[in-house]
Amino acid sequence: MNQALRKRIATAVVLGAAVLVILLWLPAWVSVVVLCLALLLGAWEWSAFLRTSAALRGGYVGLIALLMYGAWLASANPAARTLLMALALAWWCIALLWVTFAPRHVAAWSAALAGVLTLVPAWLALVRLRLDPPGGAQWLLYVLLLVWAADIGAYFSGRAFGRVALAPQVSPAKTWEGVLGGLALSSLCALAGALWFQLPPRTFLLLSLAAVGFSIVGDLTESLLKRYAGLKDSGKLFPGHGGIMDRIDSLSAAAPVMFIGLTLFGVTQ
Repeated sequence: MNQALRKRIATAVVLGAAVLVILLWLPAWVSVVVLCLALLLGAWEWSAFLRTSAALRGGYVGLIALLMYGAWLASANPAARTLLMALALAWWCIALLWVTFAPRHVAAWSAALAGVLTLVPAWLALVRLRLDPPGGAQWLLYVLLLVWAADIGAYFSGRAFGRVALAPQVSPAKTWEGVLGGLALSSLCALAGALWFQLPPRTFLLLSLAAVGFSIVGDLTESLLKRYAGLKDSGKLFPGHGGIMDRIDSLSAAAPVMFIGLTLFGVTQ
């Protein structure tokens, strides 16, 4: 095991332990505060993709915070909440087309808009998953585990078997073999989740795999913007992992998908 991988694993263990403590042993408001801080820090990292001044970057973070507050107020209405999540799903479909057909067509305005459409719905979905359903801490933990399983499966299967590039113009290191490995490991996580939450395994598996599929789009979208900005990582917060956006890019796309699915299941209202 090389030093970089050891550092990566050590950081993941510490982060995993912190998440367990926050979700399972501390009050719900602590989770909400952590999610707010995480997404605002993510907004700061995202603002680097705009290639602008520090002052304008600060203004962008302020805009994201204001939109998060507005989304929270609007989400008190179930119909508005569903609409916001549907818009997020539509955005990720557009992002897939962007990554696939026009990865070189990026500008500061499109990077800024992408950040709004990524960060605000992701924050709302994560907070609502924590607060709305019974056992919200477990649901939020499941979404995190699902995305982590997909990332871990993709990382190791890609390193071992990767041959066919997934999106060479965006992220040359990612492969279709990695995607298959991620889907395989996340499928096991989904089946375990169906048993734990006592939901229909087949339907829940399909929902979870859909979330994983969109999580790949989230990862590639951030890679596209990092390439535009000339960055290897979004930040240096986590040794071996990069910045916070490098950790939550996949989650930001998966969370709204899971929230919509759980609403259809009747888990959330």
